Amino acid sequence: MSRNVAVITGVGGTGQAIARRIGPGTHLLLADFNEEALDAVAKQLHDEGYEATSLVVDVSTHESVTALAERAASLGEVRSVVHTAGLSPVQAPVPAILEVDLLGVALVLEEFGKVVAPGGAGVVIASMAAHHHPPIPGPDALQLATTPADELMSLPILAPGNFAGANYAYGFAKQANLLRVQAASTIRGARVNAISPGVIATPMGQAELNGPHAAVMKAMTDASNAGRVGTPAEIAAATEYLLNPAAGFISGTDLLVDGGVLAAIRTGRLG
Repeated sequence: MSRNVAVITGVGGTGQAIARRIGPGTHLLLADFNEEALDAVAKQLHDEGYEATSLVVDVSTHESVTALAERAASLGEVRSVVHTAGLSPVQAPVPAILEVDLLGVALVLEEFGKVVAPGGAGVVIASMAAHHHPPIPGPDALQLATTPADELMSLPILAPGNFAGANYAYGFAKQANLLRVQAASTIRGARVNAISPGVIATPMGQAELNGPHAAVMKAMTDASNAGRVGTPAEIAAATEYLLNPAAGFISGTDLLVDGGVLAAIRTGRLG
């Protein structure tokens, strides 16, 4: 009997939590650029009883993402695709953020749109930074949503001189992710949604909490309803819901999972 396949790009804290949440009864295909980390996570999951295959992938390279989609289709029926791979502003300069966080999402949505099973579902892990970023103008937003991935980085709006720094590029890329999700939401009868996490207790999140904007990050969490950082398990729970048939009427949208940070900003509780 062919197993349902669940693909997860990125094996950091969030990717691992999602794998454990949705992994039972499925064939997990794990992808990451870091081969050492990927092998370690795949072995750990295998030792815990999960069926897991791993593949080293650079999500910013079309050929690499195509190989991942083809590998997934060879394993069984691709029912779930979760894209967590990304770089934060403290990890990379502007060009790398645009290539991984923006182009990478476009490539994954494009290639898995060819192999995902009808009725399947996908989730892109974006960021609450998408909601803080100034709205992208309509004509540019349409281009970012619909331009073929191979032509995306040639758009005038993505010229390097348009980005003041890594934080600006990150927010822009994450907002563009939401646009790509909307455009991909009707492919092959599969549903696609995004999740915009707030500050999450992963290595990436901790790097941001210890980075140059640490005071701002702490102020945001302190002012929020939750009053704390989030956990990878909470993002995994939200992901499981959006992948589940119970969410069958939800497609092309974004779920903000930030503990109430954005609400605090928009209602003046955070100056």
